Amino acid sequence: MEIKKIGVLGAGLMGNGIAQVCAQAGYTVMLRDIEQRFIDKGMDTIKNNLKRDVSKGKKTQAEADAILGRIKPTLDLKEAVAEADLVMEVVVEVMAVKKKVYAELKGLVKPEAYIFSNTSSLSVTEMAAATDRPEKFIGAHFFNPVPVMKLLELVKGYETSKETIAAAVEWGKKLGKEVVVVNDAPGFAVNRITSPMLNEAFFALGEGIATAEDIDRAVMFGMNHPIGPLALGDLVGLETLLHVMETFHAEMGDKYRPAPLLVKLVRAGRYGRKTGKGVYDYTKK
Repeated sequence: MEIKKIGVLGAGLMGNGIAQVCAQAGYTVMLRDIEQRFIDKGMDTIKNNLKRDVSKGKKTQAEADAILGRIKPTLDLKEAVAEADLVMEVVVEVMAVKKKVYAELKGLVKPEAYIFSNTSSLSVTEMAAATDRPEKFIGAHFFNPVPVMKLLELVKGYETSKETIAAAVEWGKKLGKEVVVVNDAPGFAVNRITSPMLNEAFFALGEGIATAEDIDRAVMFGMNHPIGPLALGDLVGLETLLHVMETFHAEMGDKYRPAPLLVKLVRAGRYGRKTGKGVYDYTKK
C-alpha cells in the first residue's frame, strides 16, 4: 500500500520534528495532541525551523509555505487517523501510555494502515501485541533534532511482516534518512551502546571525578564526539535517559543501574534543555 497521508500522534519535541520531515517529503500530515497548548508549541517550532532554513538559503519562502500547508493540527484523534495510511505514534516513553493510545486507535484506523512507534527503548513486540495489527507494526526510532539528524533506526517486532519492513524502509529513505533495520531487543542498537556511556558520565560526575565541563570536554576532544555525554543527556532529556536506563536495568540487571545523580536530577524536575535546567543551567545563557 502506498503511503500518502500520515497521522502523527504527539506534537512534542520528536512529534513536531517527524511531522516536519514527513511534510518536507511531500506527505500530507495530521498533527494531533491532547491539548491546544501542545499543538501551538509544536507548530511554532516547525514554523521557526522553516523560517531559519529560509534565512540560511536552504529553502525558499514558497517551499516553506508549501511544507507548512501540508501539516494540519488537530485535537481530534478520529480526524487525525481516520484517513491515514500510516499512524506515527510519538507519545511519552511509557509502555502503559502507549498501550492506552493503541486501545483508543482500535476501530478508528483503516485496516490496511500501518502503525509505527517512535520509541528509544521499549519492546516493539509488546507494543505490537497491544494493537489490532501486529504484522503492520514497527518501531521507528528517530533522533533529536529530527530535521537535522540523519539516522532512522527501524525495529522489527516478532510479528512484523516483510511487507511492513519494506514499506518502512522506503518511507524512511523518502524522508532523506539513513535507515538501519534491527531486531527487537532492549535499547535496540544505538541506545544499547550510547545510553550506558551517558549513564556512566553521571556516575563520574556524581563521584566527583571531574567537573561536568571537563567530562564533556574530555569525551569531545579525546573521542572526537561532537557533543559531550552530559550535554547530550540534557539535549535528549534526562527523564528520557532515565526511562531507557530503567528499562535496561529491569531487562538486563545491575550492570545498567541508573546513576544516582541522574535519578536525583529527574526528581528535581531538571530534565535538561526542555526545562531550562539539567546538568547545566540554560536560563543563564
